[in-house]
Amino acid sequence: MLWASGGRSAATRARAEEAGLSDVGTIAAVAAKAGTILSVCPPHAATDLAWAVHGFRGLYVDANAVSPGTAREVAQMITDSGGRYVDGGIIGPPPVKPGTTRLYLSGPDAEQVRALFAGSPLDARVIDGAVIAASAVKMAYGAWTKGTAALILAIREFAKDQRVEEALLAEWALSQPKLEQRSQGSARAATAKGWRWVAEMEEIASAFSSSGLPDGFHQAAAEIFRRYPRSDSA
Repeated sequence: MLWASGGRSAATRARAEEAGLSDVGTIAAVAAKAGTILSVCPPHAATDLAWAVHGFRGLYVDANAVSPGTAREVAQMITDSGGRYVDGGIIGPPPVKPGTTRLYLSGPDAEQVRALFAGSPLDARVIDGAVIAASAVKMAYGAWTKGTAALILAIREFAKDQRVEEALLAEWALSQPKLEQRSQGSARAATAKGWRWVAEMEEIASAFSSSGLPDGFHQAAAEIFRRYPRSDSA
């Protein structure tokens, strides 16, 4: 498996070495040598990465948290230059052990991609529907998990500002006993990687809008994550 170290951090290089990836230096070199490219990056960079491999004629799997509209844009970039496109959506943590992480796939060549992960910790699943169906699943799932995380963070901040947080936590202990623990987990996650979720919330807002639904929920969630303090290691 190939990867490009150009512009990447020392931490990323260490992870690539640990995974046994072969460094070919640049994205252009990856596109020239690879038969299949798996794109997994922060959502705001998905189209830039697709453009960076312009002219790639192999199988391109976009597994980023992007809206169906953005997925179509990426697909067109790839297919217009002779490549083949498979849509993907990852749900779960890095797949260190089986049973934790799913890669949803859609499109005519999805079965070929699923076969690449046979016997690995990653559970690759092909779903029916449009070519960009996997991105739709990812948007719907993230709309709840990360969207409600942003909501609970906003509620805690409001309670602090109004100096009623202690009373709120006492009421939660009585009527919503798991909510304080969840809010603490949401805060830790937002500190570690909330900066990556800003664009994902914006993608979800765009997806909702394209289906005739209000986009305000996730525009607000994007703003919450944008404001959240970022850890030095994030």
